[in-house]
Amino acid sequence: MAAGRVIVVTGASRGIGRAVAVGMAQPGSQVIVNYNASPGPAQETAELVGQKGATPHLLQFDIADPESVKNAFKHIVDKFERVDVLVNNAGISRDNLLAIMKSSEWDEVMNTNLKGAFLCSQAVVKPMMRQRHGRIVNVTSVVGVIGNAGQCNYSAAKAGVIGLTRSLAREIVSRNITVNAVAPGFIETDMTRALPQKAREMLLTQIPAGRYGTPEDVAAAVAFLASESAGYITGQVIHVNGGMYMG
Repeated sequence: MAAGRVIVVTGASRGIGRAVAVGMAQPGSQVIVNYNASPGPAQETAELVGQKGATPHLLQFDIADPESVKNAFKHIVDKFERVDVLVNNAGISRDNLLAIMKSSEWDEVMNTNLKGAFLCSQAVVKPMMRQRHGRIVNVTSVVGVIGNAGQCNYSAAKAGVIGLTRSLAREIVSRNITVNAVAPGFIETDMTRALPQKAREMLLTQIPAGRYGTPEDVAAAVAFLASESAGYITGQVIHVNGGMYMG
């Protein structure tokens, strides 16, 4: 990965987002560590980024809020005059069966997981078009492809991210901007660790690799798609799931 790039990672305070920010940090690069409500963990991510020789920049903004996103990316572009990589990673879950799901549980997940990716992508498209280069990598999920009981909102949002990825890729490839997605399977994060033990054991039986993935497994795929080596890859979904889905 080229040094000196300006890299924005949303939801970078922990888990996959932290692994992505740290994994892409290189001497000379500027890594914007976005968080919304976890300044302590975000600071820990920033320190890890700094240890890799990159310059970290903590930036709090709510990706689901249009004005917050607009102001944040204006600040980034004003400061660095470019954005080279955007990783749309931030996401939440509000699991429930559809029959009893509250509309607020649907809206919260849609606003963060899908609308947030739209708002952040929209904010970087014009700067990337002006510089005629850019990489956008969206973090979706295996359940956005195969579905999962109790996650209609999350699955629908992540499926929407795939549609966004493929459509935007077609719109801006002529400007040397690629748009791809990484679809993690079951990864060891705070979100999956909160599952009941029986549910975790049942999920493990569905993974041919026989183990949960790590945030670093996902970060490696993101880093590749954000690299110069992936310049002829766009509109694709890379599945990082230990073989549980091979479509």
